Amino acid sequence: MAPRAPELPPYQRPAIARNASSQSKASVLSISQSNEADDEQSLSDHHHFDMEAAPDRPHYHGEDTRLTSDKELRGFYMYGWAAEVFVVCGIGSFIPVTLEQLARENGVLLADHSTPCKATIPAVSPINALFKPGPEKGQCVVYILGVEINTASFAMYTFSISVLIQALLIISMSGAADHGRFRKTFLLYFAFIGSIATMLFLPVVPSIYILGAFLAIVANTCFGASFVLLNSFLPLLVRFHPTVKYADTSAATSFIDGDEDEDEHVDVADDEVTTEEDDERGGETPTQENIVRDARYANRIAEREGLLEEVADATTALLPHTPPSVDLTIPRPKASNASSVELSLATKISSYGIAIGYIAALLVQTVGILVVIAFKSSNFGLRLVLFIIGAWWFLFTLPTARWLRPRPGPPLHIGEQTSNFRTALAYFSYSWKSLGRTVTHARHLKDVLLFLAAWFLLSDSIATVSGTAVLFAKTTLGMPYAMLALINVIATVFGVLGAFLWSRLSSFFHLSPTQTILLCILLFETIPIYGLLGYIPAVQRLGFLGLQQQWEMYPLGAVYGFVLGGLSSYCRALFGELIPPGYEAAFYALYAITDKGSSVFGPAIVGAITDAYGEIRPAFWFLAVLVGLPFPIMLLVNVDRGRTEGAALAKTLAQLARVSDALDDLDAQDTLSEEIRNDLHGSFSYQRGGRQDI
Repeated sequence: MAPRAPELPPYQRPAIARNASSQSKASVLSISQSNEADDEQSLSDHHHFDMEAAPDRPHYHGEDTRLTSDKELRGFYMYGWAAEVFVVCGIGSFIPVTLEQLARENGVLLADHSTPCKATIPAVSPINALFKPGPEKGQCVVYILGVEINTASFAMYTFSISVLIQALLIISMSGAADHGRFRKTFLLYFAFIGSIATMLFLPVVPSIYILGAFLAIVANTCFGASFVLLNSFLPLLVRFHPTVKYADTSAATSFIDGDEDEDEHVDVADDEVTTEEDDERGGETPTQENIVRDARYANRIAEREGLLEEVADATTALLPHTPPSVDLTIPRPKASNASSVELSLATKISSYGIAIGYIAALLVQTVGILVVIAFKSSNFGLRLVLFIIGAWWFLFTLPTARWLRPRPGPPLHIGEQTSNFRTALAYFSYSWKSLGRTVTHARHLKDVLLFLAAWFLLSDSIATVSGTAVLFAKTTLGMPYAMLALINVIATVFGVLGAFLWSRLSSFFHLSPTQTILLCILLFETIPIYGLLGYIPAVQRLGFLGLQQQWEMYPLGAVYGFVLGGLSSYCRALFGELIPPGYEAAFYALYAITDKGSSVFGPAIVGAITDAYGEIRPAFWFLAVLVGLPFPIMLLVNVDRGRTEGAALAKTLAQLARVSDALDDLDAQDTLSEEIRNDLHGSFSYQRGGRQDI
């Protein structure tokens, strides 16, 4: 039987503060509004994060140090359920087809530059169309500002512009997201604007196809920005999770397995006061038993007394008095060689988020195909699907707005009585300066640089393999739209399985997260290598294998989805472990910029190879190299070393910031003698100068 945690006598209870408690994990009241952000410290704060402070105490006024709740995790997962359908179904399927179709209905045939293009797309309604090559359409061009543009390139240019704007937007708001009350606010704004822009595709007719491109740019830009902000919540959910807070506490098991009868020893009838005896003792020694006792007591107070009404609505206990097998927030036992409890939990949360998003995308993708079939592949049917995608995104963002807990951080001090314009300008300026500091900081973090280099190549290969496979299936294998849509469904299904199963496979084979990513890369490498088998004469004589038959695209689509489900969750979680505490939004912005920026190069190179050789298959040589390059780089990443370096850098920056603030305060005191001021400046001058080099 598990040992029981010490009981709390009814006549000697620790005081629970009404405002910001330093004893309880669940009793820190948020001073923010319901839509305000959960942010951390930065170099320019006046109230700095104390790396040596007790983990239970707020590091600055108003910090929310409550335990991560079930409801908060549901809010995190719900945004994946809401927004993942846009990138999988919208960006991956229907928006490119819709943009091409809108432009085609305004274009002329490339062959004679006079014949209007046929205003239809390949039919998908006949069942036998799934097993017959679709008819090739003539190449069409449109004229935009006097420039001739292929209708197929129209969507590519649209997304290139959106990626550029997305990168600029992420940079402009990323640093500000670490301050004030803006992280969650920005997330909701971008989500609602992006979803509305997607729904507005419904009234777009071919004569205003340029408006469709504009809406696609707005929607894709908002999606990317919102997911950067969502990713920055992940380290915070992990940091305040009970299994992390009590990972090294011997009584944690009894805390989790506590029986109901212990409640009888907790008296919550009276108001909480601090006795003179407590003041004389100066508080009890923070032993493991006291920490567990105080945490249990504080949570029961919040549940029973309604003392923290704002908290009780959003802090369903993560540690109920039931066996841990029914608590889904408790991660499975990690392998002995896993890096940390934090990384194991982050991987699980990230995997669940990716899988939930894939499930939603699968449902909407299926509905979308049925809608297109019902409307006989008409332009209106495509636009109706996009309206459904936008409505899904909008409606399921509402639970995130309700459940995702704001954890306000220190504000960016820009002076009092500042106009909104000057405030926005100050945050904009700070964001770009923050990016410069982030790059400078990352330069001193070896494992962050190694990971970002590997992620740059991995992200590029993921986007390039997907686009190349679609083009290869359409042009070389002659697959119609229905079969291409079926490949996307298969990839999504196996993406869901991958997001759920990779963590189990990792535990079963005792793999660390880094080793799991390496295994995903090896499996990913089989896709271009399989395509290269088509060059072998013996395989050519067989008439199948090496991507010679249409049905071969389906197992490769399954492999692609399964690998993507693992890479998406594990890479995001692993990078979160390497980030210096307190700089999540800034570093995840760098992560997103690396992700988005890389996707420009691979498709361009594949296009050049295709133009040079007249077919796409030679591009598989390039893809084999592109997919394989991240493997040796990822081998060099050391998570333990990276975590230690990140924490050390955060501590150093906090110390230097305090020194700088002390100097600034001394300079502002006119009554301070010149001699003392000079002595202090001389004592700290080397630290102030060293700050510029970090």
